[in-house]
Amino acid sequence: MSSIGFYLGLVFSGIIIKNVLLSQFLGICPFLGVSKKTSSAVGMGLAVTFVLVLASIISFAFYYLVLVPFQLEFLRTIAFIIIIATIVQLIEVLLKKYMVNLYKSLGVYLPLITTNCAVLGIAILNINNGYDLLGTIVYALGSGLGFLLVILLFSAIREKLELHDIPKALKGLPIALITAAFMSLAFIGFGGIL
Repeated sequence: MSSIGFYLGLVFSGIIIKNVLLSQFLGICPFLGVSKKTSSAVGMGLAVTFVLVLASIISFAFYYLVLVPFQLEFLRTIAFIIIIATIVQLIEVLLKKYMVNLYKSLGVYLPLITTNCAVLGIAILNINNGYDLLGTIVYALGSGLGFLLVILLFSAIREKLELHDIPKALKGLPIALITAAFMSLAFIGFGGIL
């Protein structure tokens, strides 16, 4: 029962407490860039979640099956970047062929997942925290779902803000950053739960 509690804690932590966007401040570029419309925000959130989980699994396997046995742990950042870039390229090709509308709505931000520090950060955090394979998958999934939740909420708020009279100096990115700051404060309130 305690292991189930541990894994549930990892999921909850990834979604709410150690949210990759609002607590760890990783992946801010696509967060601000793709969150103007809810439809593209959902697509980006799902794509990041998928890449997070897949990259974490492959990075975990590569680290423990290749880097550790050959004492090449110092190459993990470079290796993880190559793994992430390969995964994103494959996803981009698949989306371009089978989901053209989602591919067009993500635009330039889909290749940015390659350099999204959230994906690399979670892969490295999984190794640093010493999670086993299941823990790696669970924490990556929780972090991806947390990314999806926050970008979805943020895009809904931004769509509502477009309908209101906002001072000219605050329109666009300034009000978006203020909104993100208030969201971050709200999520910090959950920090004492675990």
